[in-house]
Amino acid sequence: MNGSQQNGKSQTQPAVKRENVSSRQEKTESEEIQHLFHRLNLHRNNKLRAADVLQITAHSLQSHESCAEEEMIQTFLQKLLMMDYRARYIHVNKANEHDKIQQRDTDTSEDISDIFQAVSLYNKGKSQSDRIHPMDVQMAVFHCADGFLKQLMVTKLSQCQYALPLLVPDPDTQQIEFPLWTFRQINKSWKMRNNSNEIISQIQPVCKAQTPMVSFFRFGSVSSSKSHLMKSLINEKHNTFFHRNCPGSGRTRVLMDGVVEIAWFCPSGKNTDKFTDCVAFCNLHGDARDHEKQLQILTEMASVNVVLLPGLQKNYRSAEKIQNLIKVTTPLICLFTEDESTLMMMKKGKFTIGLKDRNLSDVSEELRRAINDCLSESSSTFRLEDVSKHSDIRVDEEDDDDCRRGREAAQQMMSLLKDKDLTEIKKSFLPCQGKLWHQWSQKNKELHRPQGDNIEMSRSVKKKEMKKIREQQHECDISEFMMHFNKKMNSKTELEKMFFLKWLRILLDEHTSVDLSALHHKYDEKWSTVLKLKENNVKPEQFKAEQTELERISEDLQAAAFGLEHIMREIGQIYESCSSVKKNKKDLQFHFSSLPSLAAEMMISGFPLELMDGDAAHVPLVWISAVIDELIQKLGDQRVFVLSVIGIQSSGKSTMLNAMFGLQFAVSAGRCTRGAFMQLIKVSDEMKTQMNRVSDEMKTQMNFDYILVVDTEGFRALELAGRSTRHHDNELATFVVGLGNLTLINIFGENLSEMQDVLQIVVQAFLRMKKVNLSPRCVFVHQNVSDITTGEKNMEGRRRLLKTLDEMTKLAAKEEVYDAECFSDVISFDVQKDVKYFAQLWEGSPPMAPPNPKYGENIQELKKTITFHDSNSHGMMLTHLKDRIKDLWEALLNEKFVFSFRNSLEISAYRKLEIEYSKWTWSLRSAMKETENKLHNQIENEAIHKVEETDLQRELKKTSEDVKKSMPEFFEKDKDKDILIQWKMSFEIKINELQENIVKETKRKLIEVLHQRDLKKKINGQRKHQENTLFEKSKELALKLKDIENDEETLKKEFDLFLEQCVNKIIRDTPAIKDIDIMRDVREILSDTYGCVSVDQRMKSRDIFSVASYSDYVKVKISSGVLTPFSPSKEDEVKIRALVTDVAQHTDTEIQSFNIPKKGYNISCIQQLTCYIKASIVQHEEGSVKYVFKNEFFWDLVISIFKSVNKRISDQHKMFRDANSPVIYIEKKREEYYSIFQKYCHGATSAAIFGEIICQKLKEPIEQSVYKKTARDLTDELMKNSESLNGNRSNLEKHILKKLAEEKDFEKYMNYIEKPRDHFKSFIRDEVSRYITDEFSVSVFPKMEKNIKLLQQKIMKAAHESTEHVQEYRGDVGLWLKSFTQQLSDELIFSEEDLSGLNHDDVDVKLLEDVIRQDLPAIILDISSGFTKTFPVKLDYKDRPDERLIDHFCQCCWVQCPFCKAICTNTVPNHDGDHCVPFHRVDGINGWHYLTTNNLCANFCTTVVTSNQSFIVSDGSFPYKDYRRAGGVYEKWSITPDHSELSYWKWFVCQFQKDLENNYNKQFQGRGEIPDEWKVHKQQDAIQSLDNLCVV
Repeated sequence: MNGSQQNGKSQTQPAVKRENVSSRQEKTESEEIQHLFHRLNLHRNNKLRAADVLQITAHSLQSHESCAEEEMIQTFLQKLLMMDYRARYIHVNKANEHDKIQQRDTDTSEDISDIFQAVSLYNKGKSQSDRIHPMDVQMAVFHCADGFLKQLMVTKLSQCQYALPLLVPDPDTQQIEFPLWTFRQINKSWKMRNNSNEIISQIQPVCKAQTPMVSFFRFGSVSSSKSHLMKSLINEKHNTFFHRNCPGSGRTRVLMDGVVEIAWFCPSGKNTDKFTDCVAFCNLHGDARDHEKQLQILTEMASVNVVLLPGLQKNYRSAEKIQNLIKVTTPLICLFTEDESTLMMMKKGKFTIGLKDRNLSDVSEELRRAINDCLSESSSTFRLEDVSKHSDIRVDEEDDDDCRRGREAAQQMMSLLKDKDLTEIKKSFLPCQGKLWHQWSQKNKELHRPQGDNIEMSRSVKKKEMKKIREQQHECDISEFMMHFNKKMNSKTELEKMFFLKWLRILLDEHTSVDLSALHHKYDEKWSTVLKLKENNVKPEQFKAEQTELERISEDLQAAAFGLEHIMREIGQIYESCSSVKKNKKDLQFHFSSLPSLAAEMMISGFPLELMDGDAAHVPLVWISAVIDELIQKLGDQRVFVLSVIGIQSSGKSTMLNAMFGLQFAVSAGRCTRGAFMQLIKVSDEMKTQMNRVSDEMKTQMNFDYILVVDTEGFRALELAGRSTRHHDNELATFVVGLGNLTLINIFGENLSEMQDVLQIVVQAFLRMKKVNLSPRCVFVHQNVSDITTGEKNMEGRRRLLKTLDEMTKLAAKEEVYDAECFSDVISFDVQKDVKYFAQLWEGSPPMAPPNPKYGENIQELKKTITFHDSNSHGMMLTHLKDRIKDLWEALLNEKFVFSFRNSLEISAYRKLEIEYSKWTWSLRSAMKETENKLHNQIENEAIHKVEETDLQRELKKTSEDVKKSMPEFFEKDKDKDILIQWKMSFEIKINELQENIVKETKRKLIEVLHQRDLKKKINGQRKHQENTLFEKSKELALKLKDIENDEETLKKEFDLFLEQCVNKIIRDTPAIKDIDIMRDVREILSDTYGCVSVDQRMKSRDIFSVASYSDYVKVKISSGVLTPFSPSKEDEVKIRALVTDVAQHTDTEIQSFNIPKKGYNISCIQQLTCYIKASIVQHEEGSVKYVFKNEFFWDLVISIFKSVNKRISDQHKMFRDANSPVIYIEKKREEYYSIFQKYCHGATSAAIFGEIICQKLKEPIEQSVYKKTARDLTDELMKNSESLNGNRSNLEKHILKKLAEEKDFEKYMNYIEKPRDHFKSFIRDEVSRYITDEFSVSVFPKMEKNIKLLQQKIMKAAHESTEHVQEYRGDVGLWLKSFTQQLSDELIFSEEDLSGLNHDDVDVKLLEDVIRQDLPAIILDISSGFTKTFPVKLDYKDRPDERLIDHFCQCCWVQCPFCKAICTNTVPNHDGDHCVPFHRVDGINGWHYLTTNNLCANFCTTVVTSNQSFIVSDGSFPYKDYRRAGGVYEKWSITPDHSELSYWKWFVCQFQKDLENNYNKQFQGRGEIPDEWKVHKQQDAIQSLDNLCVV
């Protein structure tokens, strides 16, 4: 027991100052303290905060057996948080240490003759004073920590079975502080035997526990270590008290003198216990004579005093104090370090023991016997809280105003619970979350799983019932308890609020712990009984009775649990009820909309929030969504990595998370986690930017702002679980696995056979994720493994786990109907890296065992694995988290998860991608249109004679490169890039295909222009010849009439006569273009070719596009050739209607390709289209259909199609006729010709006349060029500014539906439903026309003015440069014309050919330029004066803005839902994957009705697919739940259950009920009766609901 002096103090002089053993100069105590803080990089005024310590930092991800001195604090805290008791044993790296042995600075060969001299010299250079004492590190952190970090730190020290600071002198003022607050979260559990030898379990907060207390102190300097002796007394294997023999200990301590530490011995109820009761041990550090206040407190409160001193001499400085201790009744044990005697009793309760040269074990045993003897005679007990009653000490709870006020507020609330039955508290104080909330949750599940015949009526009833429950919740009075809570949370400062919440949690735990502990004891006993009965195969009645009792105890446990989570649950229900009824509660002191802010603040402050209510097994979706919205408001839309944790009950999940992240999930007060909780952990900024500085193994960068940990209740023991429990576990596993980017699967122990059912649940959850295209990862954690160092054993364990997982995969795949043979088919899984083995948590047997350091190492390794997964995952934004929670929960409510899951994140991201795709395609189309226009002009001007694809690709190159540049930017930089990446390749292919297609299509059009040019060459040549002949003859006439040039009237008569003669000659020489009659040609073809009789009568027949049923048109197809009556099924009707639509659309496309305005009409057009229609019908009949069409179908289809296009073809032919009639052309140009004739008569120069002719010939090309350019500009503007046209097709459809609702025209509605594409086109045309009309003066006309002025400038520039060109090369007017037309060939259709035949030999080019400059403004003014709102009619169809927009918007999917006719919203034609639509309609709108009745269906597709109803098609009856089995159009649609249907269609059905009934000759009655709830929707509600239609 002998040893060196502990701190170098002499026996005779008080240790007012410490003396350094090194050769450094002496420092004052204050300087030493300041120097210590400086070395540790600490500042007492800049407090360490718990929030900062709990962040994920680069340092926290490394294992540190040694560190730099400035990193000691970080390393100490990191290890402490992980419950690694080696936090005190940190080795410091120094430049002079590096495991080198110091030696004198002499030559190694030098002969050391005097070893004593050498050692003396060495000791002078060697000093321990440079080493920082481990306890100084701990106390330095303690002094610099804020209240929350202190509490966390002391709680972790307690978990490490270390002594805790009880009385702490202030380093500056020496005032003693009692840190009572730091003990508040610590509970101690122990077992002891009563008089009947029964084991009694106890769990108590250490602040409240009444235990004996043994105080240890010393007088003077002693040779034995008091702390070492105390450690051996309490726990021989663990250094509960730090002593001189601990690693890192030194002779110099700066902050420990005067500190009193406390530790508790907790018995296990075994005969080997050193003490039979829980005993507190206090240790006063330093010489007790120098710390009288501490000594006074300890001696007054102790049950036994133990003092160390060298011996007893009368002149000994402490003799008087010893005498006083002997006089008092408190037992005293004196340990003499210089005495060799064994245990002696001086008198009753007074003992002496000698320590000199004695074995520590013997001394400990004697001391233990003496203490036990003293305690058996003493009834004195110690309570930690009572220390605060002593004067002249500072109590942190009282001294900190925020802490004190927080405690007072919490105590005020707790006073309301006094004398209340614990199982009734929630019912009284938290009324919203009890029976009413559970009823609402059950109704909500029933709503999502509809039963009965009239689904919508049933759902309407359920909604009313749920609304009533919400109203009842809303009417519930807010209890005084909750009013106090709300008031405190809304009036406190942030710090005070934190203390209040901490205090409330502590006091609630204290209040409930005793009762909960007793209930848990009863539950465990009953559990054991039930297990034994099950094993012994007892009678079912007896087993059932015991199991019922077990359930009753479980319900009592549920009722008695009362914590902060239940208070927040109540707030959530208050919020949801207020949101439902849309008004504030009468007792709520503030608006309910502020409640989510409270919860968000709590989450940011580190408190967990209940995600799934474990009692109701329900997610309060409205509340959770509101809280996440508030988080986004406060933090921004941060990116989070979701870490889910699942496992069996009591498998240590929460303990593992608390150790890994320092989280505060409830593991105390006898409560297990119920449901699921989520908690935020902040990722430090340096982790996101400087991860590559950490180490080679950690060179990863975290892409997240927070880790969101989701902790769950444990799965029930499956051998006792009923069907409902298994279903709940399945739901819970699916929910948290789907939510998590990574799931930790916690397995307790090594017996996999016990875990098979749990593993099947887990595998099934991952299999479901695979089927809905989610890809979470997982890590298995085997806890409590006995020997994790054996590599062979771990390999075998991994092999067995993988084998079990593969077996479970086969079972789960069978249940989920999925093809999977092994676990790796389901999830990316590396059995070597993704399976972790954890050592046993305790190093020894609780309750005195410290945590196993290997457990901390395993935690650190797991943390690194999680971080690795972090860096390879994209996580999700908070907005996405909200959507994911909603999608998962909605799918789970609908039972069939895979079928029901609707990935809102993917849908939203895809919609965003569609919008970008629309922009990319528009930019490519626009660029190609510009090129097409330019080349079209050049072709017409005969500047080019062929078109190559390479030329077009070259023209498109810049735009193509811009698109290809913006695509990667979008896919790589968008916040949803991790979701969008799956479509990157397919959309790149689509863009390339589009580019190829528009190049080919443009080439086809331009080749057509070339062909047209050649065809028109004769007509145009003839026209030019006629026009130029007219000019020459008018010139001759002018020369004849030169004498009467001033008689305008005569000249006009002569000219009119001359022109009339010219026209008559042209009429004689040119055959006229005849008018056409489309329907006459149709009649002729049908009659002559297809044998249609009574064609005229059929012309008056019904429109095939609007018939309700095609039953009159079909007959059954039988192999024998015999035809019998046939009634088509609903599926057949859908197929026929699709055929009609496709044929009509193709016909429309073909008519456009005929280019009638340029080519003219020919009956062969009708013949060609009629042949196509017939071929399409035959092809359809040859398919997998059970019917053939009657001839009437073909006839009526042909007639209906040509009736619909009659006017368009006629108008186009009229355009062709007008454009090519020389008579019309000459009449139109009469005034121009007369003007030139006048100039001839007045003797104008050749240049003046030729210049006017050029200007007159430029008029029409200028007008066309301006109109085309304006149309292109206007189209771009509409795409930006028009509300209906500035988005995607869903936005366009929203405005179509809005307009329909405003007009309330049923016929237009049916046109939209039956022929959506035509309706879209019509709407676009109307929108463009309206925009031109409304914006003509402010936008359209200015564009025209701008474009014509730019063109005027280009013309004059071309004229001037042509003149310069002629002058440079000494050319003539021919060269001028060539240069002039070439410069304008991109802009105008104007060539030298237009002036061929005109004599211009004597024209002066300089004068010609002047004439053009003089005459052109009049032409421009004349054109401008003709600018009207109807200008698009003067353009070709393809150049009109509405047609360009139609081409853009209608290049998409037009497939309609076979049930309700909603249009697939995919904007990519021939898209991959299923057809889908965000909102379906009522099936009755499409005529669906119940078999053998006249009852129209009043169901939405998205609800009927969750029901047990069936539908009939030609192949039989199919359940709606398995609608894809019907094949055909049904299997290509994705209809996911969704209960957020639009109010719009409810309003529509009610508004047009009679019209729909008349249309289908059926009624909304019986099973199809319209719910009353639908009838409350107004027109405005319907229109407002459309805003959801195009949300991205």
